[in-house]
This record gives sequence, structure tokens and C-alpha cells, in this order.
Amino acid sequence: MGHRILFITGASSGIGAATARAAVAAGWHVGLMARSEDKLDALVKELGDRALALPGDATDLAAQERAVAKLVERWGGLDAAFANAGTGLDTPGTVEGDPEEWRKMVDLNIMALLYTARAALPELKKRKGHLVLTGSAAGKRHIAGSIYGATKWFVHGYAGNMSEEMRDWGGRCTVIAPGMVDTPFFSEPKPGKIRPEDIARAVVFALDQSETADLREMFIMPTG
Repeated sequence: MGHRILFITGASSGIGAATARAAVAAGWHVGLMARSEDKLDALVKELGDRALALPGDATDLAAQERAVAKLVERWGGLDAAFANAGTGLDTPGTVEGDPEEWRKMVDLNIMALLYTARAALPELKKRKGHLVLTGSAAGKRHIAGSIYGATKWFVHGYAGNMSEEMRDWGGRCTVIAPGMVDTPFFSEPKPGKIRPEDIARAVVFALDQSETADLREMFIMPTG
């Protein structure tokens, strides 16, 4: 079998970067996709030869397909993909909000996530692989007027549907649903909230389940 290989989007900071560190520490090889080439290069320098920088825009299907192909070419296969890239809105509200900003968010939170699944699935299928999606506590409950939350409801619905599809060939899908995480997603630091490392540990835990266990959802809230 050799190396276990994980593809991560939104890999240059926050949950993605923390997961890259945790996965490498757990013996994985990681392919890191994000737009910020400088941050990726710094992360790869830190992680060493088990990490590969794959700079590109997750909202571009061809770019994701190229990234996965490069990763497979480098290490011979793919065992897991973590569709983690996502964003919120600066201006919430249906009447108050900015429809252009909605489109950008839908492109990243929904389309880019679908692209990760599409690019990765043919390779995952060869190894009975694992798809992990970053959902949200906001995708499990109703928050007044939240369009962001609605994109995460999509992620949760899609995750369950992919669990049903992937079990046909021995694959698994897990959605990770964090409450507020202290990441660059927010403009100010959020002390007392979940740390990105907490989510990274959960992702590695999900990937490490025995093949008889299909861990479909992990719901993580801050203690503070």
C-alpha cells in the first residue's frame, strides 16, 4: 500500500494548514491547494518532503483536476480528499447583502467543494478512499437570514448523499461541523473558540477509522 495520500483545499491557513500538519505528523503525505503560493511554499518548507504545494484556485475545476493529477503522479494514488476551502459574507442579509458576494461564496462553498469531489472520486475509488467536507454548525441549525448557513446546509446534504453513493464501492464520506473556529475566516481573533488544531485532530481521527466504521459526521463546538 505504501504512503497514504491526502489532498486538501484551502490549505494555506486555518483548518487546512492545521490539518496538513496533523496529517503529516500521523504519517500521511499531503497535497496542498490554495491560491496563496507564498503561504503554501512556507508550509511545505515547514512540513518537508511529505508535502507538495499545488497552487491554484479551487473555484476552477480544471485547476483542481490538474492538482489531483500532479499529486497522483508524484506519489502514485490518492486515499483521501478534504474539501475545506470556504468563505463567509462581509455583508449578511438577503435585502441588505451583495448578490455579487453571494455568487463568490456559492462558487467557493458549493461549486469548489463539488469540484474537489469530482476531481478526486475517480482516484479515491481505486483505493476505497475517503472524502471529507468542511460543513458547519451553521449547516445544522437555522440562523436568522443566514445565506452562508444555507450554503453549509448544502454541504451537509451533499455529504450524506455521498456517503450513500460511496458505500457502494467501499468508500466513505465525513462532514466536519465546527462551531466558531479561531481562524483567518474572521477579521478579528476569537479567543476561547475552537482552535484549528482541534478540527485537524478530528479530521485525522475520521480518516483513521477501521474499515467497518463509517463516521459520517463530527459536530464540534467550543467549550468557551
